[in-house]
Amino acid sequence: MVRRIAAILSAVLLAFAILSVSVLRVASVNYAFNGSLPVTLGETTEAGKIDVNYEFPYPGRILPDHPLWTLKALRDKLWLVVTVNPSRKAELLLLFADKRIAASRILFEKGKPELAFSTLSKAEKYLTEASKQEDENRKRGRDTKIFLTRLANASLKHREVINEILVIAPEDAKPEIIKIENSSRDVYKNSRNILHSLGMTAPENPFNGD
Repeated sequence: MVRRIAAILSAVLLAFAILSVSVLRVASVNYAFNGSLPVTLGETTEAGKIDVNYEFPYPGRILPDHPLWTLKALRDKLWLVVTVNPSRKAELLLLFADKRIAASRILFEKGKPELAFSTLSKAEKYLTEASKQEDENRKRGRDTKIFLTRLANASLKHREVINEILVIAPEDAKPEIIKIENSSRDVYKNSRNILHSLGMTAPENPFNGD
């Protein structure tokens, strides 16, 4: 009886995994850009004027151009589902955002702008979700001051990297990348305003015109 139940559960989990992988593939948006990559990000970084004091985590060896990426993305989604601690969930969302923008930069360097853009889009969606989770946590009485500071710094780092990406991205991709940049800009403004309302100093914004 126990073996039968275990076999049924294994079959259900396998079916769920297969279904989830299929859904992830179907839900993926395909992009097509023309043009070559003129310079490397290394050159851009050396000449850059902005260096936000925030470190991205290592994105790992399995990037979106790896055959096992779909399984890794599924793992991340399941990780969020089983995480019941709201504060931990906000941290995970920020972690996934940071890892994906780091992966996006690598993919642009590798000359894969379509996949890189898709990854960048997902990174900023995770960043926005992290901001929404913080807002929910704070309204439920949790202390989110430390996380808010991290979130503000992360959003500024995202903008720094996006500006670097704009230098090497194909011309027809740049308008869409600029639109995506609004996500990190909005997350910073929201985090900054909340920190100020709590009597705290927000990380300084090094970007002009914001």
